[in-house]
Amino acid sequence: MEAPSFNPISDIVSGAIMAATSVPQLIAYAETVGYAGYRGLSTAGPPLLAWGFATGSPWMNAGVTSLTAVMAKTDLGGEAYAAQYGEEAYVELVAAYSLYVGVASAVMALVGFGKLAQKAPTAVKTGFKWGCELGVLSSALPNGLYAFGSKLKSNVATSVFGDIVKTVKGVVPGATGVSGVCNILYAVTNPQTWDVVAALLFISCTLFVMKGKAYLPKSLPPGSEVVLATAAATVFSVFYGYEGGVVGEIPTLDGDAGLSLGPIKIPIEVMDIKALLNVPIAERCFGGSMVKLFITASIFSAINFLSIVGIASGFESDNNVSWSAPRELIAQGVSNIAAGAVGSAPVSGSMSRSLVSRMTGATSKLACIITALLWIYMMPYMSVMSPTPKAALSAVIVSAVVKNVVMPKKLLALKGNDFIVGVGTAVTTAITSPTLGFGAGMVMYIVISAVAGKDSKKKVA
Repeated sequence: MEAPSFNPISDIVSGAIMAATSVPQLIAYAETVGYAGYRGLSTAGPPLLAWGFATGSPWMNAGVTSLTAVMAKTDLGGEAYAAQYGEEAYVELVAAYSLYVGVASAVMALVGFGKLAQKAPTAVKTGFKWGCELGVLSSALPNGLYAFGSKLKSNVATSVFGDIVKTVKGVVPGATGVSGVCNILYAVTNPQTWDVVAALLFISCTLFVMKGKAYLPKSLPPGSEVVLATAAATVFSVFYGYEGGVVGEIPTLDGDAGLSLGPIKIPIEVMDIKALLNVPIAERCFGGSMVKLFITASIFSAINFLSIVGIASGFESDNNVSWSAPRELIAQGVSNIAAGAVGSAPVSGSMSRSLVSRMTGATSKLACIITALLWIYMMPYMSVMSPTPKAALSAVIVSAVVKNVVMPKKLLALKGNDFIVGVGTAVTTAITSPTLGFGAGMVMYIVISAVAGKDSKKKVA
């Protein structure tokens, strides 16, 4: 397949398919961030719209991904912050962080970081990806195997795993990931604590999303298995009175709210940017240090951009679609600033949605602009998702990562020093946080490479 010729009809069709098949992901990743699922729907359009105008790729899509969701939650201490200050304050915190990530991305693009990011060691990227995927799995399991995710967390707190969490955090205060790892270990070793109905929904939906495509008509668009699994779970919830966690009420937009561009009304709520800049994010999450905040936001931006590098490089090798690293990094910055303006978590390139865009016949970035506009204007009709079980949404998330978590082929394929760096990065990322894990991986790579270089020189001498 070569780079496509522009066809607006194909782009409209592809954009509509993407809009429909991505809805369960939008809700599920919002839950992963740590706030109400409906916020994933109400804030997805503007960042993608900004991305569509800034990117140079015909297929690449951007939005909150499993990676950006879990990174934002861990960097900000999402659960503890929401419990202490409330969900609305947490939404403001996440939005403010998106702004900082956006500004950091733009600055990094101007200083030439885009080309440098393409040279990140494969071992570090591989280990980091596995560690983050384990974090994604840990964030989904509570609502998957239990009627209410809080039950797993309370069970862990009173078990031996709770003591492990306290011990690790006592040594490394920033080790937020250890809680998720212990959640997985407790859930796997104590199946008698699962909620039967929630677990059956979760497991059946996961299997269908992973295997169902092979049994569906070939004429159905990619992602149909996700829509069908979510729809079936929603129907079950409505007709059988499911008593576990559900998406819940999706608020409607105030009729007077939104942006007006002449006669055109855009139904989105824009946050007060000045108020977001005054959110005490440095004081409450980064020890009062603005320097630490900017460094963390820059690392977040750099890690985010690795996803874009991977997607764009794949399209270049497969389809001869050239791309510009500085342009795509600026696109990341612009879309994150838009995300902050509407209360979204940080966004990045989405591999799954980008591949679906290519498979469904998109020919230009008009396709993702169509997707964004549909998300914005169809929001009033999304209340149909209110009774959707969170167990089904957790299945959507788990199906995307569980195979690689259980059998990390790329990680196991690493040899020698690369294997040590990859595993070290993976474990550190899983137990501490994505930011600390990536930083530790780079340090390991530099140190081990330096030592290996000295040893080789001695042998030559």
